[in-house]
Formats: sequence, C-alpha cells, structure tokens
Amino acid sequence: MQASPTRTVERSAVPEDLRDTTVLVTGGAGFVGSHIADALVEDADVRVLDDFSTGRRENVPAGATIHEGDVRDPETVAEAMAGVDVVFHEAGLVSVPESVEQPALSHDCNATATLGVLEAARREDARVVVASSVAVYGNPVDVPIHEGDPKEPTSPYGVDKLAIDQYARLYSDLYGLETVALRYFNVYGPRQSAGQYSGVISTFLEQAQSGQPLTVEGDGTQTRDFVHVSDVVRANLAAATTDRVGRAFNVGTGDSVTIRELADLVIDATDATQGVVHRPPREGDVERSRADVTRARRQLGYEPTVELGEGLRELAKSAARVR
Repeated sequence: MQASPTRTVERSAVPEDLRDTTVLVTGGAGFVGSHIADALVEDADVRVLDDFSTGRRENVPAGATIHEGDVRDPETVAEAMAGVDVVFHEAGLVSVPESVEQPALSHDCNATATLGVLEAARREDARVVVASSVAVYGNPVDVPIHEGDPKEPTSPYGVDKLAIDQYARLYSDLYGLETVALRYFNVYGPRQSAGQYSGVISTFLEQAQSGQPLTVEGDGTQTRDFVHVSDVVRANLAAATTDRVGRAFNVGTGDSVTIRELADLVIDATDATQGVVHRPPREGDVERSRADVTRARRQLGYEPTVELGEGLRELAKSAARVR
C-alpha cells in the first residue's frame, strides 16, 4: 500500500493523551475518516474499519491496520474494537438525497450501526467520538445556529443523525460511557469526491476543471458554513481528550457564504471562464446555515484555521496536479 498524501494535521497538534493509544476509525478509508487516521498513525496504533463501498484503499495511511467489513456486523465491530481506547465513528450513509430515496437503508447504516458501535465500545470502555451533522437542526429559526436551538430535521438523514446524537448523550448519562458528538457543518477538502451525492465544492471544482459551467440550484442565495477537513480533524482530536463528555458541539467556522459567492470563489481559484448556470431549486433545501462555534471554542479549545478562499485555492492546485 502506498503512503497517503501529506498529513492534514501536523504531528505537533496531536494531544499527548492520544499518543501510544489504540484507536479505531470506522469509515477510515473515507473522506473525513482517512484524514483522522492520517493525523494519528505516527503516534498511535490506528485501526481502520471500512467495507470500501465508498472509501478507497489508497486513502488509508501506511501503518494503519485494516479491518475490512461492514460496521453493521456485530462480530466485525467487536473484532476491530478489541482493546481499543478511542473510537472515531465516521462510517455511515452520508447522502441526504439517498436517505430520502432509501430511508430504511439510511437508518440501518447510520442509527442502527451507531448503536452497535456504542454497545461494543461499552464492553471495551472505549471513548466514542461520533460524527453528527448540521442536518439535525433542519431549517434554523435563526443564524448562527447554537447547539441548544430546536432540532427539526427535514430528511431521514437528519433524523438518523439526531438519533446518533441522542444515543451518544444517553450512553454517557446512562452507562457512564465517554462520548462526544460533533455536528459537522459543510465539510470540504482533499479526497472528497464529486458525484451525484457529493458536496457542492467538489462538484463545482470538477465542473470548473472539466470546462463545464458551474450549476447553481435556485437563485444561489442559500448560505452555508464551509469548514475545511483539517479543522474537522482538530475538533475530533480535541473531542477525544476533553473532559466535557456527553455533549454535542458544532464544528464549522462561524462564517457563511452564499452558494453564488462560492461559485465565484471556485471560478477565481481555478481561473475558469465558463461561468454559472442556474437549475430549479432543490426541494426542501435549507435557506440559511451558519454555525455558532462558541461552545467548541470554550470547551474544546477548537479554533477554525483555514479561510475558505485559501482552502479552495489549495484544493484546486492539488486537483490540477492529479489531473
């Protein structure tokens, strides 16, 4: 196996409490999970559990132990988790549209699978950091969105993530298991693939670099909080060592841009000339989204470090080198 690209998070950023531990990253061949594995592989015994249905083997860093299998299978999870100190649970179905098309599958891959991971972690007394989502809030009452704001998800995916979020809290309160839920906003960065269900940034970059116009759904006034994957990794490392367990934290930047502004930023980053075209708005699309990251700042020491324009330029450069 080839070594993965340069680490997203420098070795000096790894908390001392995580060094010489055994960690499991479910979905560790995927987008966020592989970056977490990268950040820890030189300092900890890293295991990756992935069925490679969407994750890629080349994303797994050299030195990590691969457990190939389905996170929904109790025996597979138990084997991968034996003797583990910390679990970063990133595996799951990540598509809102696919969850609408197949709600039972989404529930199985997300909520049911997470319950199995928590049960296995309880037997091992392993801390669990779970990947939750901004989707738990649905259409926010106001922005920025605080962790205590109403939870009214508008998709099966959002309901699944809310269940994950609540199970993590319950296992902390009821069983004393150390858990932290991280509510990711719109994550972007290297290894995020473009396609039917991918993030808008990876789609825009692929369109720009293949000479196609960038397709904006609706009028493009929808706002989103885009957070670089390296900052998401830092939040995970902080969550793995904090004493503020049994809580949920927003992981974003505290800033937002419109989708039309994002398209212009991608055009600037890629020197594209083909412009933008508009498509009909997506049904049920959230109009405004921006994270209040005050709790994460105060209690995790989390601080977003990558400005969106800078992140897009670096992403465009790396994508151009691959092409």
